[in-house]
Amino acid sequence: MKLRTILLLTALLPVSLRADEWRPLLDADLSLWDIYMGVPHKSTKVEGYTHKEGTDHMSGVAIGLGKDPLGVFKVVEEDGQPVLHISGEIYAGLSTKEEFENYHLSMEFKWGDKKWPPRENTKRDSGILFHCVGEHGAFWKVWMRSLEFQVQENDCGDFIPLAGTAASIPVGPYGYLNQKQAVYSPDGTLFSNTNYTQHGPSKENSHGEWNLLELYTVGDRAIFVVNGTPNMALFDTAQKGPEGKGLVALTKGKIQLQSEAAEVFYRDIKLRPISSFPEEFEKFTTRPEGAVTKWDPPKEESK
Repeated sequence: MKLRTILLLTALLPVSLRADEWRPLLDADLSLWDIYMGVPHKSTKVEGYTHKEGTDHMSGVAIGLGKDPLGVFKVVEEDGQPVLHISGEIYAGLSTKEEFENYHLSMEFKWGDKKWPPRENTKRDSGILFHCVGEHGAFWKVWMRSLEFQVQENDCGDFIPLAGTAASIPVGPYGYLNQKQAVYSPDGTLFSNTNYTQHGPSKENSHGEWNLLELYTVGDRAIFVVNGTPNMALFDTAQKGPEGKGLVALTKGKIQLQSEAAEVFYRDIKLRPISSFPEEFEKFTTRPEGAVTKWDPPKEESK
């Protein structure tokens, strides 16, 4: 039986899974996913698309749902298994057709060599967006409202809230970049944080080598694991409430993989339901004692 046929049959298996039973999410036809193509950079030529004056790749007109004129998302075969190739040429999102909650998501990734404007001179970037809800294009005219497990060179595991999401994160001892970003620490103080948060210690493999990324989420908590090392924990995952007022719990949604100006490969994308976190992660998933404090970065960077 040909690989393509096997993969298609696998994708059509019943959605209902027992605890700890893995479900593959990648097949040759991307049958479990939707493509949403954002705004091409002004240097990118797309047949039939005209850039409007005064707009850019974050504010112009998106190409839209179900369209991929340059083949940004493709499935190739490597060592007998499907591999997702993301060219990165246009900001775009590959999102699951289904919503998920209480799960363990696992995949491997490695960087390609190509980079595109406007990030041809910066770090290679992608990301795993989870608990994606609402309309496509909510953030930068491309991605959905979601929580981001950052996939970026030397920054895998950073947290970014997109388009009105939030989480509480243990922070400290403090360390800052120019943006005065908080740094995750399992022994830190729990802060309500609606900004970029740097990950804790972990190690990424050399360029071109595969890395293992794992996301565990149960209720309103989540942890990020990079090559076996937990390096981010979220509590109180939430989104803006009705009419943008207050926050309400955000515990489920679609999963979206980013195309963000860098060539990247993903393989062995799979998910299994869980009802609790593994015991070995108890330190990272136990809510810190004390009240949640609002994050307020200092006026001056620490020396």
